[in-house]
Amino acid sequence: MAGNLHGNLCVGLIEFLKEIINSSNFINKHRQSAGDFTRQRKLTFPILLFFLINMIKGSYQDELDHFFKSIFSFDVAKRIVSKAAFAKARMKLGYEALVELNSKMVSYFYRHFRPLQWNDFTLFAIDGTTVQLPRIEAISEHFGAWNPSQGDECPMARVSQMFDVLNKITIDAIIESKSIGERELAAFHFLKLMPGDLVLLDRGYPAYWLFNLILSQGANFCARVQSNSWKVVRQFYNSGRKEKIIFVPVTLSSVKHCEEMGLELRPLKLRLIRVELDNGESEILITSLLDTEKYPHQQFEELYHLRWPVEEDYKVMKQRMEIENFTGKSVLSIYQDFHAKVFSKNLTSALIHPTQSEIDRNTENSCYSYKVNFTQALSKVKDVIPLLFIRPLKFVYGLISDIHTIFMQTIEPIRPGRKYPRNFNKRSDRFHYGYKPTR
Repeated sequence: MAGNLHGNLCVGLIEFLKEIINSSNFINKHRQSAGDFTRQRKLTFPILLFFLINMIKGSYQDELDHFFKSIFSFDVAKRIVSKAAFAKARMKLGYEALVELNSKMVSYFYRHFRPLQWNDFTLFAIDGTTVQLPRIEAISEHFGAWNPSQGDECPMARVSQMFDVLNKITIDAIIESKSIGERELAAFHFLKLMPGDLVLLDRGYPAYWLFNLILSQGANFCARVQSNSWKVVRQFYNSGRKEKIIFVPVTLSSVKHCEEMGLELRPLKLRLIRVELDNGESEILITSLLDTEKYPHQQFEELYHLRWPVEEDYKVMKQRMEIENFTGKSVLSIYQDFHAKVFSKNLTSALIHPTQSEIDRNTENSCYSYKVNFTQALSKVKDVIPLLFIRPLKFVYGLISDIHTIFMQTIEPIRPGRKYPRNFNKRSDRFHYGYKPTR
């Protein structure tokens, strides 16, 4: 019964996406010119998309050969499409196709997959990171070049995402110049918030205008705030109190942002909460959840630490998906590669979701909770993702069943309270477009 549920949910998602990808409206919208993808080629619009979302990591000639081996069921990888042909074909594809596809998939997931919630809230974390880009002049001009601690100037981009920490889904992802601040990128994410959403923010984000923007969307937030950020926060920190309702005044630095967004300039009624750490220090949280009976003080330490999966997600993207291992020399290829991997990561999370629900039911009386090993899941679905979209429906059910079985075999215990020191050693390994590792 569980397997059937898993199959029906996941097959429904694949068929939904397949219909979009193959629709003339979608193709016409995202090809660069009217003449693109009109002739019979090996790299059609859908096939090109399927290749990009197959989590390219190695030499893309090697990836191309294995991709066509997989979809044509060859015994040996053959040279069907050259890397030069691929490089030419991808310039015909707007990266917005991948952004829209991810948005459609996310909407489908929340309509059909019964996502996890916290106190009836969908729980999001906002966080950012930086990525190194290929040392290509056009890429440097677009994203900007920055001087790392060692070596010559290097093109870099800032990445930001709004991440569902309970369901491991990236709702919105942005890659732009490193010169754009994290708060400014976060504002774009907040425009997609809805009533019933709760945002978790680290201490680099709190600002009057961002809080005002979140509340204007009907959403709520919980943020770590520096003890010296505002006068009312400093007073609360020195008071020793556990919690307090405060009013955050309009700050001069936020007026311009609020006026540009049409936000009302008014004091914000918020709640401060003190969380005692194991080392004896105090951490201050600020939240729009004012109801002390419905949301008691004791819940907030656990709530805030639920944002940790967004940190882990960046680790997966950088170390496992090799998000900095870009496959092209153009600005367009940077956007394509980034959004393709975000989509692939989200699709893997969606495929895991019904399996995880079954694991939770089967292990509810165990000493530990268990989860699917996401790194293993990513590895197992590579080369299978294109088949899900290419094979006939009756074969897709079999593929989904096989994926479900594999996921069930890759579970690992969740050990609460485990802590590891952060490793701040500088990474020495970087990727270069001219030197791709093998698969």
